[in-house]
Amino acid sequence: MKNNMNTTHNQRNGDGANGTADFDAHENLTATETPTSLRHPDSNGEKTPSGPPPTTGATKKHLPRVLAAIAVAAVAAATGVYYFQNVLPFESTDDAFVEGHVTAIASQVPGRVAQLLVQDNQEVKQGDLLLQIDPRDYEAKLAQAQANLTAARSQLEQANSQFTAAQASAQEARAGLVAVEAHASYAETNLTRLMTIGVSGVSQDQIDAAGTQVRATSADVLVARSKISAADAQVTLAQANIATAEANIGQSEASVREAELNLSYTKVTAPDAGRITRRVVEQGNYVQPGQSLLAIVPKNIWVVANFKETQLTHMRPGQPVTVEVDAYPQFKFKGHVDSIQNGAGARFSLFPPENATGNYIKVVQRVPVKIVLDETPESELALGPGMSVDPKVRVK
Repeated sequence: MKNNMNTTHNQRNGDGANGTADFDAHENLTATETPTSLRHPDSNGEKTPSGPPPTTGATKKHLPRVLAAIAVAAVAAATGVYYFQNVLPFESTDDAFVEGHVTAIASQVPGRVAQLLVQDNQEVKQGDLLLQIDPRDYEAKLAQAQANLTAARSQLEQANSQFTAAQASAQEARAGLVAVEAHASYAETNLTRLMTIGVSGVSQDQIDAAGTQVRATSADVLVARSKISAADAQVTLAQANIATAEANIGQSEASVREAELNLSYTKVTAPDAGRITRRVVEQGNYVQPGQSLLAIVPKNIWVVANFKETQLTHMRPGQPVTVEVDAYPQFKFKGHVDSIQNGAGARFSLFPPENATGNYIKVVQRVPVKIVLDETPESELALGPGMSVDPKVRVK
């Protein structure tokens, strides 16, 4: 009986130990299970998981690293695509400016400005009147030149008349010479005949009279020839007077044209369409020839971009260009490379570098590139020489 009681007590102690072990195992199991993986007894009394397989702590620990690696790879891929599409095929510089022809307007004649018809930054068309110089002095000079021309033409007419009269006198003198020579020939013949007959047939007085007649007609011939020479001289003088009158006419016509030009110069007009800039003249000012009055900037503009020489490897005329103007960042202008200067800009400066003297330090040079816009910018945009731009040339 006593042995049975001990056996029963040992069994109870053993059951209690097993129960404690089962309880500890259950706590360890539940510490690693998620709420969705609670176990339920099946038909055989065994516990089976009712949810998805449990996620280990190691997987949770490496998940942020995987996501960060994926993000870095995505950013690197996007950067590479952007570089090969938007950076590598292009060459750009911020050392670029708008350039254009600036036409300086100056007076060609002195005078006082009677009218000023333009204001600062006004848009003008070709041929528009800009200012008027007092024309009264030049109108008087033109009238004087025209009067001198009229007098020269009258002198020419007078010279022509004198020439005609001189020619007539010369012809008359030649005709008189013919008559005198005829009389002289007759007198010589008569003298020869009388001398042949002699004193036996004629008187000595007749012979002497015939000799006197010969001498007289010979003198008349000399006088007639002198008259011809004088008439020819008058003809030559008349021809010289004609040439002088014609020269005076040419000089007077030139004076008239000069006076007309000077009168036209009193109206200063626009040689090209554009905007008025740097106006320094005011109405009432007295201006001198060559004095700068104002300037006109035409609408025809282009861009001069100073690229580094290392950027010209693949740059060629005709390549497309996108131009951004600092003043108007909302606009992008299309253009193309027109030409590339043969030589660095420093070589054509006022003091070019002397690389053959002293210590040499290699510096990357810049070469001007002319870029022409494909379309004329809108008139309301104040684009002018010297404004900063950022060109981007597609070289590949």
